[in-house]
Amino acid sequence: MHKQISIRSLLLLMILLPVCLVQAQPSLDTPNAYSTQAAGDHDKKMDWWRKARLGMFIHWGVYAVPAGAYKGQEIGGLGEWIMHDASIPRREYEQFARQFNPVKYNPEAWVRMAKDAGMKYIVITSKHHDGFALFDSKASDWNVVKATPYGKDLLKPLVEACRKQGMKLGFYYSQANDWYNPGGAAARGHWDKTQEGSMDEYIDKVAIPQVREILTLYGDVVELWWDVPTDMNRERADKLAALMSLQPGIITNDRLGGHHDGDITTPEQYIPATGIAGRDWETCMTMNDTWGFKTYDDNWKSSTTLIRNLIDIASKGGNYLLNVGPTAEGEFPAPIVERLQAIGKWTKVNGEAIYGTTASPFTILPWGRATKKVEGNTTTLYLHVFAWPKDGKLLVPGLTSKIQTAKLLANHKSLKIATTTEGLVIDVPAKAPDPVASVIVLTTQEPLTIQPYVIQQKPDGALVLGAELANIQSYRNEGSAMTEGDWDARNIGYWTNPRCWVSWKVNILKPGTYTIKAIAATPAASSKFRIEIGDQVLNASMNSTGDYNEYQEVTLGKITIDKAGQHTIAIYPGEGWNPINLRQIKLN
Repeated sequence: MHKQISIRSLLLLMILLPVCLVQAQPSLDTPNAYSTQAAGDHDKKMDWWRKARLGMFIHWGVYAVPAGAYKGQEIGGLGEWIMHDASIPRREYEQFARQFNPVKYNPEAWVRMAKDAGMKYIVITSKHHDGFALFDSKASDWNVVKATPYGKDLLKPLVEACRKQGMKLGFYYSQANDWYNPGGAAARGHWDKTQEGSMDEYIDKVAIPQVREILTLYGDVVELWWDVPTDMNRERADKLAALMSLQPGIITNDRLGGHHDGDITTPEQYIPATGIAGRDWETCMTMNDTWGFKTYDDNWKSSTTLIRNLIDIASKGGNYLLNVGPTAEGEFPAPIVERLQAIGKWTKVNGEAIYGTTASPFTILPWGRATKKVEGNTTTLYLHVFAWPKDGKLLVPGLTSKIQTAKLLANHKSLKIATTTEGLVIDVPAKAPDPVASVIVLTTQEPLTIQPYVIQQKPDGALVLGAELANIQSYRNEGSAMTEGDWDARNIGYWTNPRCWVSWKVNILKPGTYTIKAIAATPAASSKFRIEIGDQVLNASMNSTGDYNEYQEVTLGKITIDKAGQHTIAIYPGEGWNPINLRQIKLN
C-alpha cells in the first residue's frame, strides 16, 4: 500500500503530507481507461461490483516473518514496508523468506470467514513492494515456490476455494515499486547496489511477464489492483494496460500511472466526505494501523467502527475493501477473526440495506446514514440509525414524500409515521434493535421529495451548529480527509485537506451582532481560518489545546448578521491554517 503514517495512532490527524491523504483524481483532460467502451458495456461489467459493497483485502508475504521488527528493534511504519524502512539489504531480506513456511494456511477457512462476514469479493497481494510473488513465477525466482521452505503456490488453492464457495477473486500487483528485482523503483531510492538496474528492463522482464501469469493461470480475475505508480510514464503503463485484454471483464483501479484512470478510484484509509461524483470508488482500510502483520500493533478499530464505516461508505455510493494481515504461519490474528464475526452477525440481519443499494438522497441525517434502492415504481429507503432517539421519535429531516410502509428490518415490525413541517416523524421502540446500527425500512411509490435541512435559530437568539449537521465540502469533489471521529460525540476530524470546508444552512430570526464560539481541539501552536456569513467575513484563529482529543470552548470573535431569513455559515481554512477537530460552533 501507499506509505502512510498511522492515522488511528495519531488520533484525528496526524499526517503532514501535502496531498493530505487525498488520492490524486484523474486529470480532467485525459480520457478514462474505459472511455472507448459503450456506457452499457461498462455498466454491465461494473454491475456485480456496485452491488457488492464489501470486500476483503489480504496483505500477505515475507514481511509477515519479521512482523515489524529487525535486529531486535521495532521498526515504525507499516509492516509490509519493513524492507524499505529499515533499509534491509536484499541478501539479508532473503533470510526471512527461508523462514516463511505457512503450514497453517487454510484457504477454505479464509474464504469461509470472508463469506460469513458478508464480503462478496477478495483481493490478495500477488506481489507487494518487496517484489516477493505468492505464486510460481517464471519471471523471477523471488517467489514462494523457489525461495521458501513451503515451496507451493499460495494463489492456486485460494482460487480453488473461492470458486468452490462462489467468492470473486482479484489480485493486487505492485507494478513499479519493487525493492528486490533489479531496476524496480523505490520510494526514496535504492539502498543496496544489487537493486540497481534498468526500470524499463524490469518492466519488460519481470512486471509484464508476471502480470501475464496472474491473468492467464488462475481463471477469471475480477479486479487488478495496481499500487504506487513511481516513475510510471505513459509508455511503461501502456504496456501493462494492454495485458488487460487477457481478462476483458476485469476491473482496474486508478494507480497504474501513465494517465490510466482505470474503473475505480481508491481512497486509502479515509472515507470521502461526500463520495466521489462521477466515479466508482473503493475505500481500502486497515483494521489496525498496518496492512501487513505486525506482532505489536494492537491498535484495533472496534467492530462498531468497522460496521459504521461500511454503512457510511455504502451511503455515499462506494465499496469497503477491508484489510486482513495474516501471520507468517498463515492464520488470521484473533482480533481480526472476532471483528469479521461481528460484521457477519450484523450483515446477516441487515445486509439487504447494504448490498445493491445506492447513495443516500439526504444531505444531512444527524442520527446516522441512509441507503436507497429503486425497483420499478417503488423506492425503498434504509435508515441506518446510530443514535437511537431517547424520546421514541425519530425525525427524518426534510422528507415530505408520502410513505406507504415503515418497519424495522430486524423483526419487520410496522412503525407509525407522521409528516410534519420539519419532515417525517417515526415512532420507534424504546430500545434499539441493534446497539451498533438499527435499520428502518421506508417504501414509497412517489418521487422522493426532500427539503434542504435548515437549522432554526432559537427564540433567545442562540444558534448551535453541531458537527453532525454540517455539510462537508471539497474542491471539485476530489474527496476529503474529513470524517466523524467519534460516533457518539460527533466530530469533524481528519481535516487534513486545506481545500475542504464545512457549512450549515440556518434560519435567522433576530438580526444582530453575535459572538461566535467553537468547541474544538488542535495540538498546533495556532490555526487560522475564516468564517463567512453572506458578505460578512470573520478572520479567526485558535491556539493549541494540547492534543487532538483535548477540546476547549474558544471565542473566535464577533460577526454581524443584518437580515433575517436563510443564510449559509461556512468555515474555510485560511493562511496559517493547521488541522483542527471541530465539534460545534455556537452563536449567541
